[in-house]
Amino acid sequence: MIELTKLSGQKILVNCDLMELVEETPDTLITFTTGRKIIVKESRQEVKNLVKSYRKDIFAD
Repeated sequence: MIELTKLSGQKILVNCDLMELVEETPDTLITFTTGRKIIVKESRQEVKNLVKSYRKDIFAD
């Protein structure tokens, strides 16, 4: 899971395996495979980097 920040400032943990789409509209909107959507403070690129880092940790030897 990755830690993101809602617009209210609340920190949340997100299962990045359920992310389907991340777009900036201009806020960063994440759509999940479940149909749920959330808006976060992090940029699209920051979300991408967090997911990459998470996956590297999971698959590291």
